[in-house]
Amino acid sequence: MKILVINAGSSSLKYQLIDMTDEKVIAKGICERVGSDDSSISFNVTENEKIKLKVPMADHTAAFAEVKKVLTEGEHKVIDDISEIAAVGHRVVQGGSLYNKSVLIDDEVIAGIRSLCDLAPLHNPAHIQGIQASIELFGKDVPQVAVFDNAFHSTMPPEAYIFPIPYEYYTKYQIRRYGFHGTSHRFVSARCAEVMGKNVEDLKIITCHLGNGSSITAVKNGKVIDTTMGFTPLDGEIMGTRSGSVDPSVILYVMEKEGLSVKEMDTLLNKKSGVLGISGLSSDDRDVKTAAANGDKRCQLARRIQMYEIKKYIGAFTAAMDGVDAIVFTGGIGENADDMRAAACRGLTYLGVKINEEVNKTLIKGAEGEISTPDSKVKVFVLPTNEELVIARDTRDIVNSLKK
Repeated sequence: MKILVINAGSSSLKYQLIDMTDEKVIAKGICERVGSDDSSISFNVTENEKIKLKVPMADHTAAFAEVKKVLTEGEHKVIDDISEIAAVGHRVVQGGSLYNKSVLIDDEVIAGIRSLCDLAPLHNPAHIQGIQASIELFGKDVPQVAVFDNAFHSTMPPEAYIFPIPYEYYTKYQIRRYGFHGTSHRFVSARCAEVMGKNVEDLKIITCHLGNGSSITAVKNGKVIDTTMGFTPLDGEIMGTRSGSVDPSVILYVMEKEGLSVKEMDTLLNKKSGVLGISGLSSDDRDVKTAAANGDKRCQLARRIQMYEIKKYIGAFTAAMDGVDAIVFTGGIGENADDMRAAACRGLTYLGVKINEEVNKTLIKGAEGEISTPDSKVKVFVLPTNEELVIARDTRDIVNSLKK
């Protein structure tokens, strides 16, 4: 069974074609700047070779047509006909309280995703465009599945997801903690248990998805009990351009002093803050790390804040779960910034965390392994995430259930 995994943005369309026989990725790429005069499609032809073509794509329907062409035509085609694709799995950022698991898409589900656009105005409308374009290309007989970013977090108890504001805003506007990166946290927590040779239902795991967007999650007995991202992905730990958690009074104070509108403040918090705002240089950890090594004080501060907050949230979630068996680092920074992992773990000696500094340095660029020492009371792992595979697996399982 071949599954096409889609992540549609407002002006982009990422795709992977996965053969579920061996769960191997047989094609992947991205359509960028969809709807502009500078649209293009890039796709991998080998692990290290990529082709980029400038092609006009007025909308997501046109983008899907280009994906179809790349998959089925020319010297780099991977299938003979689009009919070889059994189903399409879509990443959907916000499922609200409507969806606590992946679902087969129909008109009612599309309406449900649309009803949640206020909660994810940059994401859900784009996902709907991607879903509708996919249905237009494949027809209604090919199953389409929605996999929600926040579904894994739906097991949080009310004391973790209710904000301490008047309760009526929860009932009227669904304002609560939702959490994001759920497919990533779900994948690596399950993989952690597998690597440890234990059942995830018997473990207390803290998963640290660290990248341009970062979130940390407490997974107790296979279920999320708390996570750092909140009503939107803005909450929690400092990120590339997002502020993470700040005193709400700071927002009001800056708005008043600078005469900022709500939209301008939203832009400041989401696109001009975080590592970029502190460093004044970049949101890319590679740039900031290099500058910090060369003596840039603000870049050093930005990275210290990141290291401190990782340690702080791990400590908080250890308390929330009454202990921790394993800590997992994943995501672009989590999988590659060995110095940041080491610094965070050095502050966890009270938990009995010990890491092998030399092994830690080797686990980068997709490498998987344990960085804790044999006598460490808490296991610490670097585990590459694979959100697309989670989406493909859920899609396959739903398609197979239709055959019964």
